[in-house]
Amino acid sequence: MGGDLKVRTSDRTSAASLDPETSSHIPVKPLYTPVDLKGSDYESEVGYPGEYPFTRGVQATMYRGRLWTMRQYAGMGDAEESNKRYKYLLAHGTTGLSVAFDLPTQIGMDSDHVLAAGEVGKVGVAIDSIEDMERLFAGINLTKISTSMTINATGSILLALYVAVAKRQGADLNRLSGTVQNDVLKEYISRGTYIYPPRQAMRVITDMFSWAKDNVPEWNTISISGYHMREAGSTAVQEVAFTLGNGMAYVEAAIKAGLDVDKFAPRLSFFFNAHSNFLEEVAKFRAARRMWARIMREHFKAKNPRSWMLRFHAQTAGSTLTAQQPENNIVRTAIQALAAVLGGTQSLHTNSYDEALALPTEQAARIALRTQQIIAYESGAPQTVDPLAGSYYIEALTNEIEKRAAEYLGKIEVMGGMLKAIERGFVQQEIQNAAYEYQQAVDREDAIVVGVNQFEVEEEKPISLQKIDPALEPKQVERLRALRASRDAGPCQDALKKVEGAARSGENVMPRILAAVDAYATVGEISDAMRRVFGEYKEAVVI
Repeated sequence: MGGDLKVRTSDRTSAASLDPETSSHIPVKPLYTPVDLKGSDYESEVGYPGEYPFTRGVQATMYRGRLWTMRQYAGMGDAEESNKRYKYLLAHGTTGLSVAFDLPTQIGMDSDHVLAAGEVGKVGVAIDSIEDMERLFAGINLTKISTSMTINATGSILLALYVAVAKRQGADLNRLSGTVQNDVLKEYISRGTYIYPPRQAMRVITDMFSWAKDNVPEWNTISISGYHMREAGSTAVQEVAFTLGNGMAYVEAAIKAGLDVDKFAPRLSFFFNAHSNFLEEVAKFRAARRMWARIMREHFKAKNPRSWMLRFHAQTAGSTLTAQQPENNIVRTAIQALAAVLGGTQSLHTNSYDEALALPTEQAARIALRTQQIIAYESGAPQTVDPLAGSYYIEALTNEIEKRAAEYLGKIEVMGGMLKAIERGFVQQEIQNAAYEYQQAVDREDAIVVGVNQFEVEEEKPISLQKIDPALEPKQVERLRALRASRDAGPCQDALKKVEGAARSGENVMPRILAAVDAYATVGEISDAMRRVFGEYKEAVVI
C-alpha cells in the first residue's frame, strides 16, 4: 500500500496497556498456573480425543487420520460463472465446494420478481430451476466431492434440486455427501433471509430430517450456525450459548415430530465463526463440543456416541475484514484459520482479503485457499491432536466459556426455550448490546483495529476488484421465462398443487418438492405454494 504510516505515540499501543480481557469480557490474568484448574478433573472435563465429552476433538486421530475439508465459499452471477470458479478452485486443491446463493434465491423469489431487480447474482449465484442447478454442477461428479450449500428458508428446495441433478447424473444417492445450512432460527435472530413464521419453518426442517435419513443418509441436513450471530456482533460466549440453544430447539422439534433422536442426531452439524481473539477462539470450540456432548447425553438421553459429537465447519470472520489496507486481511485470516484448526474443525473456509470491497477475485480466492494449505502442510499444527490441551490458560478459559454459556442457556430455559426467547427479542437484544459495546470501544480506541483507528496510511493504492457483468441479470431472466414457456405446464401445476397440499395436510413436503423440481417448477413457485399455507414472517422490532 502507498503512503506514509501515521504513527501514534498513544500509550494504548503498548503491550502492557492492552485491555486485559477477552472479546467476551472474560478477565485475563498475566499468568496461569495449576491453581487456576483447582477442582478440575482431567478425565471427565478434558479426556481423550474421540471420546466423551469430546473436548479434545470428535476423532481419535483428528488430522493425522484426515485433514479438514478445505472449502471455499463461492457463487457469483449465473450458474456458468460460478461453475467456472468451482472448477478453478478444485484445480487449485480445494477439497469441497461451498455454494453462495444470491438474495432472491435465499428468500424464495425468482429472478424476474419485481423485488429481485438489481440483486440477481450479486452476492451469490442465481438459481431458479433444475436447469440452473445442472449448469452449476456441469462436469463435476457429485459423488466425488462434498458440497455445502449456504441456504436456509429455501433449503428444502435447493436440497431437492441437488438430489434431482445427482439422479440425472446417474449418481448413487447413498454416496452424496455435504451439508445444507437450513438453520432458520438464526435468520430471525441475526440475518433476515426468512420466509415463513418460525413454527412453520421448523416443520419443513423436521420433514427434511425424516426424509434425508432414508434417502441421502450421508448428508448433513442442518448446519446449526453461530457464524452469523458473531458477524452481527455477538461475543464468543453468546455465539456458543445461542448456537447450542438453537440446536436444542431443533432436536426438541424433531423429537416432537416423532423422530428417534439417535436416528437424526448423528447428521446434525454446526457452523462457527473463527474470530480474532486467538486463544479464546480455540477455547470456544472446545467448550462447545463438551457442552453439546453433555446436552445430548444427559438432557436428550441419546445413546449413540455419534449423537453426542459436535462436528463443525468454521469460516474466518468476515466482519473483521477491513476496506483499509486490505492486504492486512491476509494476516487476520491466517490467524483465524489457525485458531479453527487448533480448535478441531472438520472443514474450513478462509475469507479472501478483498471481501470488504467486493466478491473475491480469482487471485484473492487462491491466496485464501493457499492459507489453509500452508497451515496444513507447512505449519506442523496438524501433526498432533489438540496440541494446546493442558495449557493452564486454555483449560481455564474453556471452563469459563462453558460456565457463562450455560448461564445463558439457563435464562433461555426459564423463558420457555429458544423459540420463546427469539419471539421476545431477548437473543436479538443481547447481540445488539454486544455489538454496540464493541463499536463504542473501537470509537474510543480502546479496541484497536490496525489500519482503521491506529496505524493508518495517508493514501492507499486501489486494488483490482471482481465485477459482476450487468448483462448477467437480463440473461438469467430471459432463460427463466424461456423455461416457463417451454415446460409442460400441466405436470408442473399439478406438482405445485401437491406441494401446497402436503404443506396443508401435514404430509412430508420433501417428496412433493422433489417431484416439483423435476417437473421444472421454479424456486419462487415452490416457495409461493408453501407461502399460501404457512404465510410470511413479519419481524418484531427490538428497541
